Amino acid sequence: MLQITVQTLVTAFLAFIFPFIVIIILTPLLIKTLSKRGNLVHDYHKPNKPLVPAPGGPAIFISLILGESIVYLLTGANGALALILVTTIAGVIGILDDVYTLSGVLKPTLLIIASFPILILGTYDFHMEFPLFGEVRLSIIYPILVLLAISVTANTVNTIDVLNGAVSGFITISSIPLILALAFKGSIDTLLMVLPLLSVALGFFIFHRFPSKIFPGDSGSLSLGAVYGAIVIVGGIEIIGIVALLPAILNSFFFLSSVKRLVEGRTIKLRPTNVLSENRLEASRNGSAPITLVRLILADGPLVEKEVVQNIFKLSAFSSFLAIITAILIWVI
Repeated sequence: MLQITVQTLVTAFLAFIFPFIVIIILTPLLIKTLSKRGNLVHDYHKPNKPLVPAPGGPAIFISLILGESIVYLLTGANGALALILVTTIAGVIGILDDVYTLSGVLKPTLLIIASFPILILGTYDFHMEFPLFGEVRLSIIYPILVLLAISVTANTVNTIDVLNGAVSGFITISSIPLILALAFKGSIDTLLMVLPLLSVALGFFIFHRFPSKIFPGDSGSLSLGAVYGAIVIVGGIEIIGIVALLPAILNSFFFLSSVKRLVEGRTIKLRPTNVLSENRLEASRNGSAPITLVRLILADGPLVEKEVVQNIFKLSAFSSFLAIITAILIWVI
């Protein structure tokens, strides 16, 4: 059973509120700074292709680090320390990618380094729990999976960062089943580690939603994905995390199966969607264009950008619901 104490409630309050306040303060300051310095990128999904400040990643990973630091200082959990280090490494790699545009092979390779803190600190359990089948021991292969996991989740979440508010809203929704799963499991310390992720994603969404005032950039989306993956590993809720991320996982699968190689999305010349008037998007009719989740959503006809994002959120909510059911099958029934 989940043990709730006054200290737990105080830690939960601070772990959620503090990073939320920080992201709310830092993001507008970053918008002004980036705009003044000319760090602007085109929003290609709008007819006039307006310029938007980017990257918002520094505000995201600084807020995440501060939030996880609160959890670490108040609980002493090594898992929180691992998350701090994972976030820092992923954030630095993301900044390098924002500045230099790393190749489709180099970026995921570098992100393997972000898995090292989890392995070095030993904040994982090689016993995985499955619904119906129960616990499975993976003592030999699991460390190898951990080594790859952060790179996979970071890049998978990064691929969903295609429209205004998509990645921040997606992570906000996908964090909820993690909280419930950890509550069912009784892992209070790891549950507290989810709260900074939820609050930072929610706080950034306020500025990232349509029409975006700032883009997270790879430093932002990679940080969110890396922390998500690290929490899933530290908490031992791998199956729940996979189910909740299914829309992003399918998006990555569709993209890789169509381009048939690891490639940086920004270097693809053929776009999967076309922009029509009145902010409407349509699926590309070019058979050589990459297949993506957005392109499939638009297969039935053009939609405005907000409608596409709402469909992504609906898919995320459905996957999160399935993840909650999965958690119930493992730890409740």
